[in-house]
Amino acid sequence: MDLKQYVSEVQDWPKEGVDFKDITTIMDNGKAYGYATDQIVEFAREKEVDIVVGPEARGFIIGCPVAYSMGIGFAPVRKEGKLPREVIRYEYDLEYGTNVLTMHRDAIKPGQRVLITDDLLATGGTIEATIKLVEELGGIVVGIAFIIELKYLHGIDKLDGYDVLSLISYDE
Repeated sequence: MDLKQYVSEVQDWPKEGVDFKDITTIMDNGKAYGYATDQIVEFAREKEVDIVVGPEARGFIIGCPVAYSMGIGFAPVRKEGKLPREVIRYEYDLEYGTNVLTMHRDAIKPGQRVLITDDLLATGGTIEATIKLVEELGGIVVGIAFIIELKYLHGIDKLDGYDVLSLISYDE
């Protein structure tokens, strides 16, 4: 299935000059969403994944159906102040400022094989931070899966050494 035909492009959103790749038009088509989920499940099964991790909010949308389909758990990564129990945190730089991601301290057991999911790989900062959290807890990141990769932003450079699946790629 050519998933690219289900992606809507919104010009000048969220700001002028940005052509936003909207995956909600994949999600609202049962066959396309099912196909995308099945492709990631197949990748995860090959990696013998124990748990799926995803950053908010679209990492949840991608990762939860994968975890459900495999009969394994899902662990959320959230912005600071959003998780109710003891967390670990990772602060990282943005173009203008910083961001903090957190994860429950007991979300990953040492040695667990982890698949990280998100909707889109752009500059790679969020996924790099998610990797740091998983690895701090002793998890082994065996794969990272995206619906879309924006190759022209070179986010893949931050994921050197990790096995990455991107279902759709945009070169420019």
